[in-house]
Amino acid sequence: MGSVVTQITCGRQHTTAFVPSSGRIYSFGLGGNGQLGTGTTSNRKSPFTVKGNWLPYSTQCLIPTDSEQYYCVKRIFSGGDQSFAHYFYPQNMVPPDDFRYPDVLKQIWTVNETFIQRLLTFPSGRLPVEIANEIDGTFSSAGCLNGSFLALSNDDHYKTSSRFSGVDMNAARLLFHKLIQPDHAHISQQVAASLEKNLIPKLSSSLPDVEALRLYLTLPECPLMSDANNFTTLAIPFGTAILNLEKAPLKVLENWWSVLEPPLFLKIVELYKDVVVHLLKLYKIGIPPSERRIFTNFLHTAFRVLEILHRVNERGQVIQYDRFYIHEIQDLIDIRNDYVNWVQQQVFGMLTDTPVTICTYPFVFDAQAKTTLLQTDAIIQMQMAVDQAHRQNLSSLFLPVFESVNPCLILMVRRDNIVGDAVEVLRKTKNVDYKKPLKVIFVGEEAVDAGGVRKEFFLLIMRELLDPKYGMFRYYEESRLIWFSDKTFEDSDLFHLIGVVCGLAIYNFTIVDLHFPLALYKKLLNKKPSLDDLKELMPDVGRLFFENFKKTPDIHTNRMNKIKELVPNGADIPVIKQNRQDFVDAYVDYIFNKSVASLFSAFHAGFHKVCGGKVLQLFQPSELQAMVIGNTNYDWKELEKNTEYKGEYWADHSTIKIFWEVFHELPLEKKKQFLLFLTGSDRIPILGMKCLKLVIQPTGGGEGYLPVAHTCFNLLDLPKYTDKETLKSKLIQAIDHYEGFSLV
Repeated sequence: MGSVVTQITCGRQHTTAFVPSSGRIYSFGLGGNGQLGTGTTSNRKSPFTVKGNWLPYSTQCLIPTDSEQYYCVKRIFSGGDQSFAHYFYPQNMVPPDDFRYPDVLKQIWTVNETFIQRLLTFPSGRLPVEIANEIDGTFSSAGCLNGSFLALSNDDHYKTSSRFSGVDMNAARLLFHKLIQPDHAHISQQVAASLEKNLIPKLSSSLPDVEALRLYLTLPECPLMSDANNFTTLAIPFGTAILNLEKAPLKVLENWWSVLEPPLFLKIVELYKDVVVHLLKLYKIGIPPSERRIFTNFLHTAFRVLEILHRVNERGQVIQYDRFYIHEIQDLIDIRNDYVNWVQQQVFGMLTDTPVTICTYPFVFDAQAKTTLLQTDAIIQMQMAVDQAHRQNLSSLFLPVFESVNPCLILMVRRDNIVGDAVEVLRKTKNVDYKKPLKVIFVGEEAVDAGGVRKEFFLLIMRELLDPKYGMFRYYEESRLIWFSDKTFEDSDLFHLIGVVCGLAIYNFTIVDLHFPLALYKKLLNKKPSLDDLKELMPDVGRLFFENFKKTPDIHTNRMNKIKELVPNGADIPVIKQNRQDFVDAYVDYIFNKSVASLFSAFHAGFHKVCGGKVLQLFQPSELQAMVIGNTNYDWKELEKNTEYKGEYWADHSTIKIFWEVFHELPLEKKKQFLLFLTGSDRIPILGMKCLKLVIQPTGGGEGYLPVAHTCFNLLDLPKYTDKETLKSKLIQAIDHYEGFSLV
């Protein structure tokens, strides 16, 4: 067995150890500066005795009588490239320190259960001076807080690294909440004062070690940080300290954030969302001109911390992206004006004292806010296109070289040739004309397009383009979704047309029936499809991959129906455990990218010809999907509640009561057919039923007449039925035979 070691110290790249039985010091590691004490500057891979006349401690030790001077070690020290020792002469020796038994009185103050219980024993009121000093010393010192809340199980805190904080976050939350209580306001006040005046202002941007970052994890758990009264004195200065961190320590902090439990990560996100809302409320009340610059800095700080947290979340999705939404924003700012300011900043750059534009941080916008932004952008673009048309028309009155133009984009189509007519018109359309308001005319029909005709045009043309006779898309039975067919013989014009139609639908606030997977919208936003997208489109293939990944080391590619080389010479490369992820990635890339590259490129070009621009980049793929096709979050009671009545009808009219009784008894498919009959679409807007307002009015004639829908206005002409069975029969007959626009 080796000798017992009671002291160990470490420098930059060397170590010293003390053996009490011999009284000797041993060292190893780098010795280029003589730090090993061996009399040379050589490096040592194994412990070697430090030169010196060392004596072990003993109460009966005989002092040598020769002329040499002897030393008894008290404590050894190392740091950087230096080493030294405290010692006594033999005649007055004392026992050496034993690091195995730490002296509590010599340890730094930390926040622990014993410390907190001792503080809570003091009654409310003035704290004793020594206790106040201990609180101040603890919460003024980064070292004390970094040494607190350590993960003691399995000595986890000794594993601290750029990937592991060594902190017990649950202990931090529990102890902070025990310490900061309303019944002990005097303690809270002292802690807040120490954090505000001593700790946070002295936090450095350059840190000596990753351990010095621990307080950046634990401090947000302190309830004082979440108190609105402390936002400007604690939370915002703390956010500034985070932003001031140099690149390397900030990256470590981001790594630690990325592996936090979701509730802990969400706590930090919610803190700075609350700060933003607090500041915007102050702004709405009114900020004195002299304070606007500092207010702007505060708001920038909160948003930039959220931006870093969002970047971390995008890499690993610790929480759902919608947890970053600040739903109160639309009530606190003029979102349309903010968008205009943001566009101007994109064009002219950020000027001094420019107010914060929330559009710079789009991840805080919910779907309603983003829809407002998209509508604002579309209205601005449409108005610009209309104004340009009016200017050209005015010029044509005086200058014959200018041809008069229509301020709207007119699509005149025949029902029996809707695709051919649309392709012909849109092929001749200039890019600027796509920005004009869309008006649709069905040849031979009387209806004026106030929205309903446009809705039906989108419905019919998409139904025609997706018809299997064109072979443009492959239908997947299990998922009921479609994707571009790599075997189509159609040219790219039709794919370009579908892209244009989708863009026009968004641009003109009309939802279309388009059964593409989420991967399409990811690609439109320049995001990469993943295995999850493949599972959505092709559940059978997803199950195959899952089965092979979980049960067997290799993927048996012979179970696939077709053989395609996903990489050069792929047929000669077996799929084994080491490269199976590469195989899956290549397969996903082939399905969503390589096999349909030219087709999607045409679709992408058509879509962005109408709907391109920075505002689109504000959307998440799922939000863009809901903008295009609407959603199916039906709330039929909400629909009834939002319905308006005209003429003799009102909510408690006997016919209306019968109508809703019949409607709520209909199966889901019939209810969806009714939506299609009345609004032109069986889906609802991205913002839900609350944005879908129906109007019901009485009509002349008797109970033999059918209900009539004015799709342009979501208006239902409902005869005054007195019998439930008659109403049900006539309503179903009407919705089963819906299609076409004629004036009633």
